[in-house]
Amino acid sequence: MQSAPKETSVGLPAAVSTQVATGSAIVCWLLAAGVYIAAKVVTAEMPPWALCFWRVFIAGLLLLPIIHRHWSAMIGLVRQRWLSILIVGGLGFSISPALIYVGLNYTSAINAGLLIALMPVITMILARFVLNEPVGTWQFVGSIVAFVGMAVIVTRGDLWALIRLDLNAGEIFVICAAVAFALYTVLLRRAKYPLPGLPLLVLLLGAAVVVTVPFYVWELLHDERSVLNAKGLWALAYVAGPGGALMYYLFNLSVQALGASRAGVFLYLQTVFIAVLAYFFLGERLLPYHFVGAFFIMVGVLLVMFLKPGRAR
Repeated sequence: MQSAPKETSVGLPAAVSTQVATGSAIVCWLLAAGVYIAAKVVTAEMPPWALCFWRVFIAGLLLLPIIHRHWSAMIGLVRQRWLSILIVGGLGFSISPALIYVGLNYTSAINAGLLIALMPVITMILARFVLNEPVGTWQFVGSIVAFVGMAVIVTRGDLWALIRLDLNAGEIFVICAAVAFALYTVLLRRAKYPLPGLPLLVLLLGAAVVVTVPFYVWELLHDERSVLNAKGLWALAYVAGPGGALMYYLFNLSVQALGASRAGVFLYLQTVFIAVLAYFFLGERLLPYHFVGAFFIMVGVLLVMFLKPGRAR
């Protein structure tokens, strides 16, 4: 009888096969795609900041026991760099998802899923200015191509709408969410917090709770949807459990086994999963402009990710 696999100090298996890690990454982004569907389903019953607050609060609580050996280090880091942690965690796990939830009040889950795929391109641009990372010729071309795809989706194939400023507020919110998460990614790289992945994630979720509280309180006072009903509770159970704590755990597992770059590539499965789930659960349809926009975005992202400045010709 084989012994159980050894675990790291954060509760993750010390040695994970490539097949298990790949499966974890796929399931991770499938669960993440489900969050968009759940948030879209309850737009009439649950306001965005309530969904955001309870998701990060419950997910953080569920993950907290796993990283108990790091509690003292986490507390020490908070004492030293509380403002930095508050800004980074707030951007990544409060502001960005809440903007997506707001956007889903006005646009389709498919549009949101396609636009959020712009994050690596926006991250590259911000890293150029914040971290002084080089941008090669092909990466510059890729960013232009990706933003053409964004324009196609935002204008629903009618690029003259940009001139008329006839734009959907939902897509603008989602693009702002992508910018917020890209800024989170860049600031996280710059901060170089001395904690392993999962304890750091829980710490940032805690920071997101703090940032979300004022917005959630405002919603309780001003939004008539602030009382949770049965549908809202089911959605919350999903986004906090499978779509929150479990998804974060699987992502950290895949990063530990595959490395950040290889694990990050699986992000683009989320866009596909969102489209499929939106078709079956929301009745949304892929239209010609979706395919055109998705093509430009994917080509642009591939140029940005795989043609590094040193390899550009």
